[in-house]
Amino acid sequence: MSYTIDEQDGVLLFTLNRPERRNAVNDEVMEGFKKVIDYVHTHSSVRFLVITGTGEKAFCSGGDLAEFHSLVTEQQAFSMLSKMAEILYDWATLPVPTIALINGAAVGGGCEIATACDFRIVSREAKCGFIQGTLAITSGWGGATYLFERGLRHDRAMKMLVDAQTYDSGQLDEVGWATKVYDGDKFEALNQFIEFMRNINPGVHKAYKEIEIRKWAEKNLKQRVMEEVAQCAKLWEGDAHAQAVQRFLSKSK
Repeated sequence: MSYTIDEQDGVLLFTLNRPERRNAVNDEVMEGFKKVIDYVHTHSSVRFLVITGTGEKAFCSGGDLAEFHSLVTEQQAFSMLSKMAEILYDWATLPVPTIALINGAAVGGGCEIATACDFRIVSREAKCGFIQGTLAITSGWGGATYLFERGLRHDRAMKMLVDAQTYDSGQLDEVGWATKVYDGDKFEALNQFIEFMRNINPGVHKAYKEIEIRKWAEKNLKQRVMEEVAQCAKLWEGDAHAQAVQRFLSKSK
């Protein structure tokens, strides 16, 4: 199975389970996202939604290019990108706090997923970044839009995007992308992070999330996300992207 879903003591854990592909997202993983989102909406016992990756090397390396490289045209790209963007918007607007427990590299779409979460708990050894530019495309799941909503200083957020490089945990902490940097066991770090939150009535958490969601609705967040998707799809069709993907796949063999 490409993912696992487990609930314990109010914490719903969604684990990307494709370590051989650096926990990259494929169609099965997308369906897993849909299932866990539905689970939150139908189980009042869930107080926190946490996403992490199997192993210590990768949280998520984004979309699996080995599966998606066959998408060539703007329309084909938009179909895949918009599907995940819709899923990620549903994730970002869930009524419970969402936490990215970043156990390893979070790059490309993986960085977008983490940015869509309310909190990012980052391993000291992890490196994260919006590296899409190295493939001659922009973020395509709404990641840039979420990044500009996360309270980072504008120039720092923009530089993360245009650098198209990975940042180490110290840099991520400095620019304000990492909520907390941890050493040691990731689940110990998670339990420490939510220690005080557990003592608060979950209705309070939902009320605060509703304030955030209401702000995003007023600012047309979803429309802006879909415009970001459309921009990426246009670049996807270009020769520069096709050549970059071929170079990447050649190195991966």
